[in-house]
Amino acid sequence: MLENRSLSGLLAATFAFVCWGLLPLYWKALAAVSAQEIICHRIVWSLACTGLLLVAQGRLAEVRKALGTRRDMLLLAASSSLIGMNWFLYIWAVNAGHVLEASLGYYLNPLVNVALGRMVFRDKLRRPQAIAVGLAATGVAVQLVMQGRLPWIALCLAVSFGLYGMVRKLMTVESLPGLFLETMMLAGPAAAYLLWLAAQGLGGMGHLGLGTDALLVGAGLVTTVPLLAFAFGARQITMTTLGVLQYLGPTGMFLLGALVYGEPFGTWQAVTFGFIWAGVILYTADGVLRLRGIPLGGRSAGR
Repeated sequence: MLENRSLSGLLAATFAFVCWGLLPLYWKALAAVSAQEIICHRIVWSLACTGLLLVAQGRLAEVRKALGTRRDMLLLAASSSLIGMNWFLYIWAVNAGHVLEASLGYYLNPLVNVALGRMVFRDKLRRPQAIAVGLAATGVAVQLVMQGRLPWIALCLAVSFGLYGMVRKLMTVESLPGLFLETMMLAGPAAAYLLWLAAQGLGGMGHLGLGTDALLVGAGLVTTVPLLAFAFGARQITMTTLGVLQYLGPTGMFLLGALVYGEPFGTWQAVTFGFIWAGVILYTADGVLRLRGIPLGGRSAGR
């Protein structure tokens, strides 16, 4: 039976991934607003939310410490650029009718992490991991050959978030002060753009009704709350459980794209997803079995 902390961690992590899976519903409700304006509001209001939480938790010292560390600040500059790019592309993709391809990107993300680990950190690939990456690459190749196009949205989302995770791994800043500093670095241009829109009488804020205004301000909450739930849950449950739960997000996005928004899902999309799902299943099974001391292939965990 799960202990109370493990159960609360499981619920918190599940909540975070379900929120991320349903997030397209939120951005679709802002379809009348440009992706540029939405991301600027997301940055500014995320900065406000994280700042208030840091003050409430008495953690401003962590921010001051990071500000005094040249290495962390350089890494935060890189991570803020990557997460800004990822957020913008994700919001644009959802509101441009590419929810399915966005979900594909987040299915690809763990496999991109494995490939980055091999290329950047010279991590050794176990055979199941190599096969999983190969299956994902085959799925991408199928779409390129049969449809004459790369799933560039999925690839850019997966690579940008993979690189973001890699950079965050290199720094010592925790998730909440890290998000505060990342949004702080982006907030200047974002606020300037929003002020320019207001001066020109353009944009959604103040022109599309109180509902739209509330959703734009709420972009900070829908960014910060799931992240905090994830950070809490990750500390309370095993990495195996967390690794399985992470697929709730793209699965929710996939179901929304296919069943709610009626995006095209033909034979070749099915083949592409099929290869990538096979890679994800193999990757997840390998991780679960190895943590239980039963690696794929039947060898002992010590070899």
